[in-house]
Amino acid sequence: MTATPFSSTCRKQGLWLTALLAVLLGGFFGWQHFAPVTVADGWSYRVYLDGIPHVSALAKDREGALYISKELGNGRGILFSRAADASLTQIVVGLSKPDGLVAFREGIVISQEEGDLPVLWLHGGQMDTLFQGRSVEGLATDGQSLYAVEDRKGDGRLLRFDPLTRVLTVLRSGLSEAEGVAICPDGQLFYTEKGKRWVKRWQADGADVLVLEQLNAPGFLMCNDEGLWITEDATHRARLLLLDRTGSLQTILSGLHSGQTVLSLAPGHLLLAEQGRGRVLEVERLPIPSR
Repeated sequence: MTATPFSSTCRKQGLWLTALLAVLLGGFFGWQHFAPVTVADGWSYRVYLDGIPHVSALAKDREGALYISKELGNGRGILFSRAADASLTQIVVGLSKPDGLVAFREGIVISQEEGDLPVLWLHGGQMDTLFQGRSVEGLATDGQSLYAVEDRKGDGRLLRFDPLTRVLTVLRSGLSEAEGVAICPDGQLFYTEKGKRWVKRWQADGADVLVLEQLNAPGFLMCNDEGLWITEDATHRARLLLLDRTGSLQTILSGLHSGQTVLSLAPGHLLLAEQGRGRVLEVERLPIPSR
C-alpha cells in the first residue's frame, strides 16, 4: 500500500515526539546523576575521601584506624586502612562483596554478601572465622554479641552470635533483602528490609514494631545517642535520615547515589560512604550561633 501524505506526516511527528521524549528523559536522568547533594539547615558536608569505586563499609578500631571496604564480588573485594596522609593500604584481599564492617573488641568483623561465606574477624594480624552466613550484609554489636542480617529475597535472617559460646541464634527469619541492623545504647534492636521499604524494631515476642515505611531502598542503620540513622541504597535521590530521640524524622542529606555505611565519629559528626559516586562524605552539625 502506498503511504498517503497524511500517514507520512503522522509518522514524522511520531518520530519527532519520540526523539523529544528521549532528550527529555536523558536530561532528567542526567540531572539526577550530576545534581549535587543537598544538606539540611544546621548541617554541613564535605568530601572526605574520593576516587574509591564500589566503596561500601566503614569502621574504626580501638586505636582509631579507619577501615574501608571495596564491595566487589568473586574474590575481588578488598579491605583498606587509611593512613594519616589519606593514602589507602590493602589489608585484606580475596573477599566476596565485603558489605559490612564493625569494630569488635580488639579487631574488625567483616561480612561477605556473595553467597554462603564466613563472617570473619581480623584481629592481632590474624583472621578467624566466626560463623557461616548466607549473604550476610549488615553487622552491629553491643560489645558482647554480634548481630547480622542476610540480604536474601524472602528467606533472609536476623542473627545473633555469642563469641564466647559460639552459639548462633536466629532472631527472625523470612526477611526480604535485609541490609541493615543496629543496636542502640538502650538495647533496642532495629533492622531494615529493603524489599519492603521499611525499618522495624525487633521484639522478643515476635511482634516486631514497624518504625518507618515507604522509604527509598532503606539500607544501612546506625544507632547512637542522637537517634537512629538510616541511609537509602537507591541509585538516585537517596537520603541520609535521622529518626531522633523525639520520634521526629529528619532528612540530613538528599540527592545521594547509593548511600551505604554511616560511621559516628562524635556527636553530630559522622562519615558516610556514597557508593554511587565512589567517595566518603564527612557530615557535621553546625555550631549554634551565639546571640
